Amino acid sequence: MALLSIILQVNITDKVKHAPDPSYQIGIVIGNFLPFLILVGIAYWMYYRAKNRKDNE
Repeated sequence: MALLSIILQVNITDKVKHAPDPSYQIGIVIGNFLPFLILVGIAYWMYYRAKNRKDNE
């Protein structure tokens, strides 16, 4: 598994340097931050639900 993650690592700065146009650069940025933002949103939702459940008991 570790070998696979090393192989799949992408150099973002290299992609941005060789981007054909600015919209491609925006897509790279969104594609890299969107999974992180989704995970943060899910974590906040879980925290909020757990906090409200604790208050109801």
